[in-house]
Amino acid sequence: AQGGSHTSIVISVLAPDIPVIDQAYSKLSNSITVEWRAVPGATSYLLSAQDGDSCTETIVTNSPGTVMGLKPATSYRITIRSINAGGKSQPSPSRKAKTVLAAPVLSVSSPSCDSIAVSWKAVYMAAGFSVSLMRSDGLGRMLKQNTTNTFFVFTNLDPGTLYTIKAYAWNANGLPGDDFTYNQRTSPQAPVDVQVVFNSGALRAVVSWMPAEGALTYSVTASSGLLKLKCNTSSASCVVPSLQCGSEYSVSVTAHNDAGSSKPTDAVSLKTIPCAPGNISIEEDEPGNLLVSWSSVSFGHYYVVFVKSDDGLEVHCNTSHTQCHFQSDCGFTYFISVFAYNKAGQSPLGDVFNYTTAPCCPSDFHAVLVASDTVEVTWAPVRGAELYETKAAEGSSAVLCNDTATACTLSALRCNTLYNITVYSFSEARGSNTSCTSKHVATAPCSPEIKNISKEALSVITVHWQSNNEEATYTVTARGEAGLWHCTSSGNSCTLINLPCGSAFSVSAIARSQVGQSLPSYSVPLETAPCCPNDLTLTQVTQSVTNISWSAGMGAQTYVTMLESSKGWAKCHTPLNYCLLGCITCGTNYTVSLRAISETGLTSSCTYQGYSSSACCPSGVKLYRISSNGIRVYWRASAETKSYNADLRGSKGNFTCTPSSGRNYCDITEIPCGDVYTAVVSPVTDKEPKLTFCPKKIYSVTCSGSSVGMGKNT
Repeated sequence: AQGGSHTSIVISVLAPDIPVIDQAYSKLSNSITVEWRAVPGATSYLLSAQDGDSCTETIVTNSPGTVMGLKPATSYRITIRSINAGGKSQPSPSRKAKTVLAAPVLSVSSPSCDSIAVSWKAVYMAAGFSVSLMRSDGLGRMLKQNTTNTFFVFTNLDPGTLYTIKAYAWNANGLPGDDFTYNQRTSPQAPVDVQVVFNSGALRAVVSWMPAEGALTYSVTASSGLLKLKCNTSSASCVVPSLQCGSEYSVSVTAHNDAGSSKPTDAVSLKTIPCAPGNISIEEDEPGNLLVSWSSVSFGHYYVVFVKSDDGLEVHCNTSHTQCHFQSDCGFTYFISVFAYNKAGQSPLGDVFNYTTAPCCPSDFHAVLVASDTVEVTWAPVRGAELYETKAAEGSSAVLCNDTATACTLSALRCNTLYNITVYSFSEARGSNTSCTSKHVATAPCSPEIKNISKEALSVITVHWQSNNEEATYTVTARGEAGLWHCTSSGNSCTLINLPCGSAFSVSAIARSQVGQSLPSYSVPLETAPCCPNDLTLTQVTQSVTNISWSAGMGAQTYVTMLESSKGWAKCHTPLNYCLLGCITCGTNYTVSLRAISETGLTSSCTYQGYSSSACCPSGVKLYRISSNGIRVYWRASAETKSYNADLRGSKGNFTCTPSSGRNYCDITEIPCGDVYTAVVSPVTDKEPKLTFCPKKIYSVTCSGSSVGMGKNT
């Protein structure tokens, strides 16, 4: 009601009724199962199993319920309480129940291919045991055995077959306990039809057999004395490697699975190939015959010897003895191998021996003189020769050449000498063949030695030499930039002619004979005198200075020129091709000479046509006025000059006068006044042009008065 008080209603839930156990029993050694009638209102149940002071509890939701974690063969007091939200009921009246016996723990093995042995430890409170066996594939019948012992052996089983074994214990009341199940395979039966195939080349055997039932793997054992070789496989064949030659093996096969191993099969005998024969010796008991011998080997029925020469030809010998004979040739290397044979096959390849016979001699060799002191010897290669020795002997001395090639060069031989040349062949195995023939070879003439070079004339020289050759002809060569000049003689000298001037030569001599040509002698330098210049020109520069120029002379480094007269001489020394000579006397005849000098001081004296210096210039030149427009030119004449020419040059005109021979003045009329004139008086000759170097004087000619003013000289 509105505004009234509230009333609370409390509903109490009561604990459920006590359940009643119908039965309690044990099916497993660690648990007891309880059955009861359901209690109304109960949501779960508490099961308790008490053994003395220990109590094991578990909560279940309905019947039946099982208490776990109990001890085997033990009596328990079982109670049950129902549970709901109101709590637990009181325990039910107890029931006694005993857990069954524990299962025996089996140890199972297959001691043979047709049996399985089962053993176990004693089980608490057990009065006896039951053991059963049946093929796991369900075939056949089950075998069962009750016993109070802790072991049992099942026999007459199938080899290599998987069986299921089950065992349990029972108590004195015959109540069975927990059972124990185990799967066990019987060990396999020994394989049958064992076959052994021997591979002689690889020294191994392939062993095969029929597969055994239940076998997982197989092992093959090959025994020879203390030596055992094994191979393992999961197939029906196996390869046994690394067999030894000359041995007999017992071969057996064993099958294996997880249960164990079969008995080995009956041994199969295997004889391997014989070992390679040893102690092989090779002798050349007489020339052309080889004897090969060896030691016998185990299991060797007969022997084959192969002899192969280095040219590829092979022969063999088949014998049951321990030696064979073969033919041989010089210069061959024979490769020898010995094999032993039996039914298993051929022995392995042993050591291959080689035997080298003495090398053959070079049948024909050629000796060629390639230089005055060098002979080149060549020959065809011969069998068995690894090295050749070429020997050139003369008296007690010899020159040797060792080489692997079929050619040898003998150098440093004495010139003009007859040598005995032999080619020997060598091999490391047999040494030298000393029966080779020799040949005689002469060397070339010796080189002449130039002793002197004498100059016979300007372009002629004679060369002198010394030589001890017999029947030799000598050729002398002068070699230079100008070319080659030769002369030939069978004596000790010869003359070279027409050598050009101003040239440098290298002079050498060689000797020739029927054998060959000597080396050239040491060269001797030769220089001819320098050439005289072809052209020489003299030019008067001043009254006392003359310029001389000339063309270059071949081979000349410097020049000395000289002008000589009864009044004196002038000289200059220069590396140039011109020269200025001073102190020349005018109007004088000179002789002209020139010396061309080479770098080494050789001199050529050159003469040329004579030279006359120019006539002397007059002195004391003066001008006098002889009229208002007339001028007289006066001078002092030199002793040698007869005729002169006077020139006046000014801005208003140029004027010339020439007096008659022997006079020392001349007059110029109609000369304009009021000008400055340059006056020059020069001698006149028939041989040369008018001189230009005579002194000049400057005069001023005025238009008033009677004097002529003189200016400066030039």
